[in-house]
Amino acid sequence: MVCDRCIKVVKEEMSTHEIQFERVELGKIHFNKNLSNDELNKLKNILEKEGFEIVEKFDFQIVNQIKTLIIENIYYGRHKLFNQNYSNFLASNLKIEYGHLSRNFSELEGRTIENYIIQQKIERVKELISYNELTISQISYELNYSSPQHLSRQFKQITGITPTQYKNIGSRGKLDTI
Repeated sequence: MVCDRCIKVVKEEMSTHEIQFERVELGKIHFNKNLSNDELNKLKNILEKEGFEIVEKFDFQIVNQIKTLIIENIYYGRHKLFNQNYSNFLASNLKIEYGHLSRNFSELEGRTIENYIIQQKIERVKELISYNELTISQISYELNYSSPQHLSRQFKQITGITPTQYKNIGSRGKLDTI
């Protein structure tokens, strides 16, 4: 689960199938009690039908936590970096050396953490451009780019068009498909 839409779907499905839960967050479901094997299998089937899966292996849990922290930072302004880079941010939040996080992420995702961050940032830039409320300078500040030019260069490198061109034609992907 990597977006608000995902959370809504999971909540609705669990309520519909009468699976008791405490709360649902990005990448996590909290329960008041341990689920029985039958309840766990039922939950797995429900989630798989909706395109989700239960992450049981530790390495996959770490990748999921990395994605959640990045998305919370970029989209929801949680965990502001305050002049801290993502490698220190992730390592300090997950209490795992960044080299291990990076290797694990790359092996399981087939891309680097840096590439994932850039893709998420570009999707956020697209969203903010479509709202037409902030300038490119304001967006670059909001997303911790070193300058509006850096944002524009990266945007064009990823999308093939400039932010201004996007503003005139824009269309975005869904967050959970990135």
